Amino acid sequence: MASRTSRDVLSRGLGVLRQAIREQPRIFTVAVVGSVLFGGMIIVSARVVGSVIGDVALPAIERGEVGTGTLALAATALFGISVLRVAGIFGRRLGAGYMQYRLQASYRRRVTRRYLELPLSWHHRNSTGTLLSNANSDVEAAWYPIAPLPFAVGTLVMLVGAIVSLFATDWALALVGLAVFPALFALNVVYSRRMAPRQARAQRLRAEVSGIAHESFDGALVVKTMGREAQETARFAGRAGELRDSLIAVGRLRGIFDPLLETLPSLGTLAVLVVGAFRLRQGAISVTELVSVAFLFTVLAFPVRAIGWVLAELPRSVAGWDRVRRVLDATGEMPYGQRVLDPASAGPATLTFSDVHFSYPPAEAHQTGAQVLGEVGFTVPAGRTVALVGPTGAGKSTIASLAVRLVDPDSGSVSLDGVDVRELTAASLAGTVALVAQVPFVFDDTVRANIALDRQGIDDEAVWAALRLAEADGFVAALPDGLDTMVGERGTSLSGGQRQRLTLARALAGRPRLLVLDDATSAVDPRVEAAILAGLRSSTAEPGVPVASILVVAYRRATIALADEVIYVEQGRVVARGTHTELLATVPGYVDLVTAYEQAEVDRAQESSYGDDVAPLPSGLEIEVDR
Repeated sequence: MASRTSRDVLSRGLGVLRQAIREQPRIFTVAVVGSVLFGGMIIVSARVVGSVIGDVALPAIERGEVGTGTLALAATALFGISVLRVAGIFGRRLGAGYMQYRLQASYRRRVTRRYLELPLSWHHRNSTGTLLSNANSDVEAAWYPIAPLPFAVGTLVMLVGAIVSLFATDWALALVGLAVFPALFALNVVYSRRMAPRQARAQRLRAEVSGIAHESFDGALVVKTMGREAQETARFAGRAGELRDSLIAVGRLRGIFDPLLETLPSLGTLAVLVVGAFRLRQGAISVTELVSVAFLFTVLAFPVRAIGWVLAELPRSVAGWDRVRRVLDATGEMPYGQRVLDPASAGPATLTFSDVHFSYPPAEAHQTGAQVLGEVGFTVPAGRTVALVGPTGAGKSTIASLAVRLVDPDSGSVSLDGVDVRELTAASLAGTVALVAQVPFVFDDTVRANIALDRQGIDDEAVWAALRLAEADGFVAALPDGLDTMVGERGTSLSGGQRQRLTLARALAGRPRLLVLDDATSAVDPRVEAAILAGLRSSTAEPGVPVASILVVAYRRATIALADEVIYVEQGRVVARGTHTELLATVPGYVDLVTAYEQAEVDRAQESSYGDDVAPLPSGLEIEVDR
């Protein structure tokens, strides 16, 4: 079984190398030419060194004098060979390095592009640490053998030339070479087989350590407030210890095989001297030929190691390649259509859900996904505001995700102005719809960059207009550098309410025709929230910021009351619809839910007498009250 696995690793590893050569054939050719030149010069240098010693040095010693012309010729030959060897080394290393780094950059882009193409359901099944490892260490591991690959190919050519040279010199010395070179190759194969499982385990543990670290850092607020620092440290230390032990196992194996790989060529040189001395006494070879062959075995030790380097890295390469291919071969991407909606002339968009059913994919392949939505149908008329209300787990956020096409329905349709969103181009959909999520995400950049996002046509005037509509212009103007203020990673220098208003301004700056708010103002003061929604609904909104249709996931009574229509959902189905007043009079479940939310707001206000936004603590933790 182990033998079959090792052969499989070797076969797949060679397949990865073939893929690299197919993608970068010209650079690989340059590197191999350089390597072959270097190898050829090693064989030539062995002949030249033999001639210098046998035909120049020894006769000079016997005569007691050195011929200046002969010595100059020998020096010139050695210098010329050295120059060509340097040129070969330069071409080999430059080509191999350029090829390796170019492949790594290319596949990092491919993996990242694939991440953006795959649906959220796929991302939910894969930890962030694993995804980071795929795009970083796995890509590096996949192409790690590229650095020594041209050297190894050139070494193979050099070995063939060396064997031919040995047979041309003496059959007995050639047999010594035939014994040593296959032994070196066999030792490298054994090394690769032993190394394969160790490298694969180390690569897997790298991803797990990265995942735990990312999870702990991302959840620093929970870790600190729940007093879990010691437990998280211990959890990370345990997996980091496993990675350490795995890497030590890799190093221990190298410690065993590296001396063996170094020793074999030396034993070959010793065997050549013994056999060569015997053949020299027989008169079968000359001193020049013996020195050439001995020197050849001496200088071959290092190049032959290149074959071992490639074989030793193949297991790690296969492990990294498998993890990268898992991303590149993943299915489930949502292809876009070719239809375009004109955001400049069409005004607010009409959103329509028609008999929509949706189930999230199961965590395991043999499981069946539970249905989240069933027979959902409603319309958000152009220029109107519709509030989506329901208990936790009713499917409100899923409806919001469907509206902006983060996911597609299992059946039914979601359309904008009568066009199924699956038929729209990506640019048209992004220019028509904007989502502001409950948990705001802010980039570690300036306020201006966070709102504009390098989108064409969004200048400072448009940024300030969006900020005013989001009721964020006041606190931004008060920041030390205004729009140029750096907000820190995830906006750590801002309060929760400020981050929400900043992300709302980001969405508004793009002038969407449909705005989807998934509880996007939960961290701001109810009065501020009412002012924001009133401004969004108003026909006299800020100049340059057109009125949009609004679908808002709402909890507060004041927010719900501003909506033209309320959609009440329970267990993934639309139970009732109407105005806030109508539902209060006819739907007991709606009354209980809104009353419970309202009471929670009252209790929260009574427990805190703080003002508006509270600045973050130095540690990055925040105390957030009604904003």
